[in-house]
Amino acid sequence: MHGPTPVRRLVFSVFAVGLAVGSLAGCGGGGAYTRQTSLDHQSKMDIMKSATEYDMSRQAYYAGDLKKALDGVERSIAINDQVAKTHVLRGRILLELSELDGALDALHTAEALDPESVDAQYYLGMAYERLNEYETSIEHYQAAAEMKPEKAQYIVAVAEVMIDAGRVDEAESYLSSRRARFDHNAGVRQTLGHIALMQGNPTKALTMFSEARILAPEDMEILEDLVQTQIALGRYGDASGGLAKLLSDEDFAEQRRDLRHVYGRCLIELGRYIEARNVYLALTEDEEGGSDVDAWIGLGNVSCIIKDPYRLRTAAGRVMALEPNREEGYLLRSIWHRRRGESNDALRWLEIAAERAGESQAIYTMAGLVLADLGRDDDARKVFSSVFPAGESDEFAGVSESDLITEN
Repeated sequence: MHGPTPVRRLVFSVFAVGLAVGSLAGCGGGGAYTRQTSLDHQSKMDIMKSATEYDMSRQAYYAGDLKKALDGVERSIAINDQVAKTHVLRGRILLELSELDGALDALHTAEALDPESVDAQYYLGMAYERLNEYETSIEHYQAAAEMKPEKAQYIVAVAEVMIDAGRVDEAESYLSSRRARFDHNAGVRQTLGHIALMQGNPTKALTMFSEARILAPEDMEILEDLVQTQIALGRYGDASGGLAKLLSDEDFAEQRRDLRHVYGRCLIELGRYIEARNVYLALTEDEEGGSDVDAWIGLGNVSCIIKDPYRLRTAAGRVMALEPNREEGYLLRSIWHRRRGESNDALRWLEIAAERAGESQAIYTMAGLVLADLGRDDDARKVFSSVFPAGESDEFAGVSESDLITEN
């Protein structure tokens, strides 16, 4: 068999060279493609890592672990700093840490990356509110409200800062003009209730809080607003039910001594004296009770009403020890002596009260009662004439001792 002719050898040689060149060219093109593919893969991996760090940071934030949250969000930004929501989260974390300058920097970065970020606008409003830069805060809150007009929280935020800035009437107009859109939103009504109170209209406030309560029956802040307004209007019966509900949670009740005081006064107004005494006993017997002068005054007052001499004297002594410059302790001690028929001692304690706490209507009135007990009616009338309007000084017999003691 003959070998290949010279022509065939040339053809095969050219073909072989072409294959080799083609192979080399193919190798070169595949390398560039592989590098690009590798870069795309790395970019996708970075995006995934950044997103993972963001999610973990967000979870830590809501769990209250702010240090872990901050570390995580900064790792996310280090991987990919072009995501607005990541800077928003960093700003929120720094707000919680009271690092306002850092929070503003993060939130403005988010705003620059995404001018349509409603969260960036909202939290910028919050940051400037904390700095008391109310006008700038309002601008950002309004921007959020315009981006999401269906969100009530944004218009409520605008109104609340207007109130802080002293623009109460403007806040009312702003909310009222948008009320139709939020006819079933409790927060809008609650804020309108606050505005009504500031405008000196507790009756309107009561209506707003009552409507808000219907819309959000489990919202304890709204219930508290309602209760305080009911008390201001003298509707103690209505208020007592709300207070009982608020204080039914023992942990909440322990933290809110102020509401327990309010409840005690409310029960006194309703004539439920034994229940009121129990409220004040609980206030004076717990860990803070030893130094709670108002609780001891309340206990002294209700003890005076129900004629409990032991607790009346105990309360009087405690108030005088805690606040020697307040009149209530001396008044309580004077009442205790008067009920024992010790009128001279009762008068002596009133003289001490006048020296240490200053003269007051309560001290003068009590002195008039004691002077009348001593048969010194002319002196009693002189004292009463100095504290009662003309023509009423003869009515001192109707004055109640318990009316003279009030808890702040």
